[in-house]
Amino acid sequence: MKRISFFIALSLFTFLNTNAQKIEIPLDTSVVTQHSVTINGERIGYTAETGMLPLWSEDREPIASLFYTYYTRNGIKNTENRPLVISFNGGPGSASVWMHIAYTGPRVLKIDDEGFPVQPYGIKENPHSILDVADIVYVNPVNTGYSRPIPDEEGKVHREKFFGVQADIEYLAEWLNTFVTRKNRWLSPKYLIGESYGTTRVSGLALELQNSQWMYLNGVILVSPTEIGLDREGPVEIANRLPYFAAAAWYHNALPQELQSKDLDELLPEVEEYAINELLPVLVKGGFTEDSKKQEAAQKMAYYSGISEKVILQNNLEVPFRYFWKELLREDKGFSVGRLDSRYRGLDAKESGDSPDYNSELTSWLHSFTPAINYYLREELKFKTDLKYFMFGPVHPWDRSGNNTGENLRQAMAQNANLDVLIQSGYFDGATTYFNAKYSMWQLDPSGKMKDRLSFKGYRSGHMMYLRSEDLKKANDDLREFIQNTLPGEGEPAKY
Repeated sequence: MKRISFFIALSLFTFLNTNAQKIEIPLDTSVVTQHSVTINGERIGYTAETGMLPLWSEDREPIASLFYTYYTRNGIKNTENRPLVISFNGGPGSASVWMHIAYTGPRVLKIDDEGFPVQPYGIKENPHSILDVADIVYVNPVNTGYSRPIPDEEGKVHREKFFGVQADIEYLAEWLNTFVTRKNRWLSPKYLIGESYGTTRVSGLALELQNSQWMYLNGVILVSPTEIGLDREGPVEIANRLPYFAAAAWYHNALPQELQSKDLDELLPEVEEYAINELLPVLVKGGFTEDSKKQEAAQKMAYYSGISEKVILQNNLEVPFRYFWKELLREDKGFSVGRLDSRYRGLDAKESGDSPDYNSELTSWLHSFTPAINYYLREELKFKTDLKYFMFGPVHPWDRSGNNTGENLRQAMAQNANLDVLIQSGYFDGATTYFNAKYSMWQLDPSGKMKDRLSFKGYRSGHMMYLRSEDLKKANDDLREFIQNTLPGEGEPAKY
């Protein structure tokens, strides 16, 4: 039976007026519970702390209250050598729920081995969690999860302080300073992990923490990376689509037999080489490409993508992602395929059209995650509030100007010889494709002097590669190895 202890440090409440009712926003409060989990065959006791921690203005006034969940392994006498992993999801506007209860945390939601929802809903132990080697805090930015802005004396919320690339990075760095100080983790090796837009966030945070908070990291993990300010528009972006098209078609058995019979590890390098060395030069010449070259490219693209040469030519070799998701299975089975994970199939009102009616993978995920997180936080972690848990919160419009986060990450690595980067991607992710992730890695450090500190891992699943049981284990093992390999030896200096 779980031993439950409570520590409530409630210093201040503010109020949110919604539909003429006042809902309390806890500003500074926490609930602590005790648990255990078996990881890699070892039973581990751990403490879970859920709470709200204020974000302070320059005048030391609270301007937001951020919700977090913090897991620490019991029995650790000091934390000098105990890594701390700081975890963010993306959106922007997404709660830190996905990696929390499906990837790295000690508990995961109940789904089948391929990631599809099952009932009764619920939570179970995660035998692959990285809690055996690192403590973890899951942070919810403003207007995600239970996190909320605090209106000023006139009742106004200053959105510009929170909802943009740079604002997001700056206030989260300030908040992390408060968290690390309160939890006495300044001596701990620190890692940032972000998924999707969270990769933009942590790429920028790596430099912001160094330059504004004087907090240095050992590692940054980019899970299904998206926009980090690196240019890949035009012909490069179009050519980069083809390896993903090939992966999705291979999964649905839509390729010619000679390709279908190859393993994915054999097929994808072949398509990558074609995209870089042959397709890209054709695309660069655009409408001035010789007809014979264009026809040849269309034939090869059809061969690798599972869609017809006619469709490819109709799109001038530039097949939109949404059209691909609608087209791939249109003639064969009449289904569309998912955006974030193209293993998922959707059922549209009409087989005609140029895009799916809905995101089949996201509806499936929300089916599983929403009841699980609401149950878990209230019933197992004992955090009770009448605030609505925002799976996706109101953060738009989002100011995307000044996104130099890729360059920020490169600069952080250059300044900090101890900082390494791991990239994780699913082959069937059509929103943040694995080949774009590879391309971003190649372009991150044009000098090539830091390439031994950048690594890539691919998985046979989609955006949330960990939803597939086999990849849940593999991806966590890769994280565990990355953390252990990036911890410097005692007394080892950080220098070139």
